[in-house]
Amino acid sequence: MNPVLASRLANIAPFHVMELAKMAAELERQGRSIIHMGIGEPDFTAAPLVVEAAARAMGDGRLQYTAATGIPALREAISAHYARVYGLSVPASRIVITAGASAALLLACAALVEPGTEILMPDPSYPCNRHFVAAFEGRAKLVPSGPAQRFQLSEDMVRTNWGTKTRGVLLASPSNPTGTSIEHGELARIVAAVREKQGFTIVDEIYQGLTYDDAPFSALSLGEDVIVINSFSKYFNMTGWRLGWLVLPENLVPQVEKLAQNLFICASSIAQYAGIACFAPASIALYEERKAEFRRRRDFIVPALRELGFEVPVTPDGAFYVYADCSPLADDADRLTREMLDKAGVVLVPGLDFGPYTARNFIRLSYATSLENLEEAVERLHTFFRKR
Repeated sequence: MNPVLASRLANIAPFHVMELAKMAAELERQGRSIIHMGIGEPDFTAAPLVVEAAARAMGDGRLQYTAATGIPALREAISAHYARVYGLSVPASRIVITAGASAALLLACAALVEPGTEILMPDPSYPCNRHFVAAFEGRAKLVPSGPAQRFQLSEDMVRTNWGTKTRGVLLASPSNPTGTSIEHGELARIVAAVREKQGFTIVDEIYQGLTYDDAPFSALSLGEDVIVINSFSKYFNMTGWRLGWLVLPENLVPQVEKLAQNLFICASSIAQYAGIACFAPASIALYEERKAEFRRRRDFIVPALRELGFEVPVTPDGAFYVYADCSPLADDADRLTREMLDKAGVVLVPGLDFGPYTARNFIRLSYATSLENLEEAVERLHTFFRKR
């Protein structure tokens, strides 16, 4: 007899990007050449010093559980990173090591989201963020955010949409799927508005290391009550290592530690010992070279998309995504991406995953692949649109 499933599952939608990935894999099994620009995963792997540190940890037998908040040396290394890059004093005691940014978001939502409350997010936004809220029986209130707002929330939008059930805001800067950041002054005004409402602000900064046009800043500069999520997956190229962190107000650390002890015990010990090597000067130099390569790819693909007939209303300033309006070329983004996969062998993602506001007219492109692949994809798409 099948068990009765929890009703909350009805609030969790499938991830279309993974469905397209399965379709692409089937075409590859048939011998087709496929260029993947769907999943947001760096094509670079962990830096050599990181791999060596992981091997050393295994060789030394450092494989036991760690404290739920993470090993002290890694927390101190992250604290020093904030001082070096952002000029911020962030005590290691406020940093909690997590099993990826996903675990960090889960812990933050477990600590802050009450059943029946609302959390404001922009539409479009990363779909898992609203599902973390739904997992604790809250509701993500998606606020339509177009090119005029850089696909982000503004202070006015927060004030207008704040209701009696609103508990806080969940932002990402730079954002997936758009690659756009919230300007520092605007973010400061948002934080002030939320503080005035006695709510919470969570800022996902997993792409903060990959900002291209202006000096990077962290939302942590706006006050110790701001909660920040970060990860080793994107800038540090460690997606499968499942390592991230939370920066919390001091009074929240014991509460999140209690949750982490029960939900995860700890992040991978091997990944934690390896993660310390991310902050070595040689590793940072390598990451900065790779960041420059991502920027080179962006500077190629954005004008190439415009030449193909897509509209790119906001040039991305971070991450490795372009959010492009395909309405000049088709009236259904989902159908168009399936056609491009089938006819051109190019994987792009429709806006369906990221919220209803841009679902039909926008596609997301990930340029976390080689420049050669991007050039080949553009040639294939030129041919596809000529024949269409």
